[in-house]
This record gives sequence, structure tokens and C-alpha cells, in this order.
Amino acid sequence: MLFDSLPDRVTVYEVSPRDGLQNERATVPTAGKLRLILALLDAGLQRIEATSFVSPKWVPQLADAEELLAQLPQQAARFSALCPNVRGLARARQSGVSEIAVFISASEDHNRRNLNDSVDNTLARLREVVQEARASGIFVRGCISTLWGFRQVDDIDMTLALRIGHALRDMGCDELSLGDTMGIATPKRTRDVLLRFLDVCPGSALCMHMHDTRGTALANVLVGLELGLRGFDAAIGGLGGCPFAPGAAGNLATEDLVYMLHGMGIETGVSLDKLLAAGNVAAAVVGRALPGKVHAAGLRPSS
Repeated sequence: MLFDSLPDRVTVYEVSPRDGLQNERATVPTAGKLRLILALLDAGLQRIEATSFVSPKWVPQLADAEELLAQLPQQAARFSALCPNVRGLARARQSGVSEIAVFISASEDHNRRNLNDSVDNTLARLREVVQEARASGIFVRGCISTLWGFRQVDDIDMTLALRIGHALRDMGCDELSLGDTMGIATPKRTRDVLLRFLDVCPGSALCMHMHDTRGTALANVLVGLELGLRGFDAAIGGLGGCPFAPGAAGNLATEDLVYMLHGMGIETGVSLDKLLAAGNVAAAVVGRALPGKVHAAGLRPSS
């Protein structure tokens, strides 16, 4: 029966400083990023994707990775950085990060557009990154994007997707983050996808990275909770998006996720009131209104 197997506690993985900010047109200064991350820490978030060690030529928004990480209170949380190759990993090690993320798409088309390479070549490159990271004692997340579809719903070859998942686990990824990059997932399809990936690794090593483009992200999270997943990616205020999804609303908003979880009696270790304050910081840092529902409406009806 629905809601019979809900956990007592889940982990919220905050992606706004990297995944959220990298698509902003105006460059966010390092001081603004630091201000945002400190607000997220104050709200109680303990896993934060802080930046990326991709070439500044391709993602100038995150060119200050070393400068930012040097200013963060490293003992306050687990800070992660996206590392696309061994050069990025070398920079990450020099910056002292304890966790990295590697990225690949379940769509050959999207992978070539986003990473300028085939899926098989990307897996070969990531194997070296992951094995070197693990040898250095660094925790590794393997992120698989467009898992629910790229051009349209269900246009992903699940045989390829599962092969990617097994390859990431075999090379040493500690957990997998499953991404609905285009924001097209619906609950029944989500159940189908997650059941397949539960054959790749246990629910404790799976996270969901849902975009709220069509307003279904929380419904999909609920399916994940029922199936035993305990980790969920989100971005404060719904920051982020995908350059191949025009008009996308962005990532699932952290406040929306935590509001639902707390309302269901599931602990996160995060303060909703302080999340609202962090959302205000995020809006000020990017200089625009954010799409998160709780960010816009508040926690309670106005009297």
C-alpha cells in the first residue's frame, strides 16, 4: 500500500552551486557563490556540489573552482566537484576535495552534444578518472543524464543505459545519480526505470536527480521513496536547467523537496526556515526571481 515503506530519514544532495549556477548567463562572482554556499550550510545541508573542474573555456561560470574551494569551511560538509577527466581530477586533489562526480549521458546524441564524444569513449575516459580517484581515497558519484529520454519520452535504449550503470559501478563509483535532464518523467515510467537500476546496485547507492520542467518531480521522488531510495538531488529555488530543454524550469527546488519530506514525517537534517533564507540569497546572487514553489509562496498561508 502507498506510504507503507517510507524511510525515517533521507539525504538531500544540494547541486545549486555547480549545476544551478553553471547555466546562468551573467557570471556570478566568487563572493556571491561563497555567500550562497554558506547560507546552504546554515540551513543544515551536508552534501553540496560546489563547483566543477571542467575547462574554463567551456564553462567560464565555474573558472574560479580553486579560489572558491579554498574559502570554504572544509569540515562543515562534504563538498563535491564535477571532474570530467584526469586533468580535472588533478585539480580536485590539489584543492583537497573528498568527493567528486563524473558525468555521462544515456543518450548517444546528448552525450555527443554535451561532451563531444561517444558513450563508449566517455566510459573509457571516466574509468581512468574513477580508478585514480578511488586510489586516492576520494568518494565518487556516477551521474547518468537523460535517463528518461532526450528528444522524447522513452527514446533511451535501456540496454545501453543499464550497461552504463554496470560499467560505472564496476569501475568503482560509490553511488549513481539518475537524471531526468529534460524533465519528462512520470511516476509509472519512473518506477520502471528505478526497478531496472535496482538490479545494478542497491537503493542505498542510488540517487534521483529530477528536473521539474513539467511539474512532476515530486511525484517521481515519491516513487523513489517507496522503492527504497534514500538520496535526492535538488537545487535551492529550482536553479539550473538544461541548454537542450528550452524553457525548462530547472532542478527540483530544495525547499519543495524538504517541505514535502518533512510534511510526511521524513527527517532531512535541514531547516526549512533557513532554506527560505538561502533561497533569498540565491535569488539575490543571480539577480532574478526563482521558480521554486515554496520559495514563492512561503511556508504558511498569509493571514
